[in-house]
Amino acid sequence: MNIGIDIDGVILDSEKVFRTVADLYNTIDLNNREIRNYEEPRVQEKYDWTEEEIQEFADRYFIECSKKSNLMPYVKEVLDLLRKEGHKLIIITARGKDNKEMKTVAEEKFNKEGLKFDKYFWAQREKADICVNEKIDIMIDDNYNNCLEIANKNIKTLYFRDAGLKKIKDNENVIEVHNWGEIYKYIHMHNKE
Repeated sequence: MNIGIDIDGVILDSEKVFRTVADLYNTIDLNNREIRNYEEPRVQEKYDWTEEEIQEFADRYFIECSKKSNLMPYVKEVLDLLRKEGHKLIIITARGKDNKEMKTVAEEKFNKEGLKFDKYFWAQREKADICVNEKIDIMIDDNYNNCLEIANKNIKTLYFRDAGLKKIKDNENVIEVHNWGEIYKYIHMHNKE
């Protein structure tokens, strides 16, 4: 199978790190500004920040947060199993779109951890067409909108949903998962069909 994989919030716990630092920034630097939408993972949609405040946050913290992020539990072991079983692993990520150094940080982490992928698509916010072109059988992503757009192309999508994020209801092409054990179980069972 061709398996598409996002990075932030799927391979790396960077989304949790970003959200933690964003809450601190919102409380300390911006004097506890209101939160516009608790279910939004990206700071651009979650907080009632100005464009300048968003840019200041990005400039001050994106690289630092990225460097402090870690691999999700058992991601390496599961990716190694999937590779051993003959699956093609393809990175499809928005990382690198707003900040090129974010790509470098991820590449360094992958090299250090011995993570290998068959293909990389960096700086991609719109992932559905790439999934179609690359004949992706299953896409793993933590972004609600990406999951729905990919699922609408009749591609099975594993929504790596973290606590507090929106739920996707009644979509036969979207399966909610919370860890890499669940991901492996689904791929393993789906591969037998």
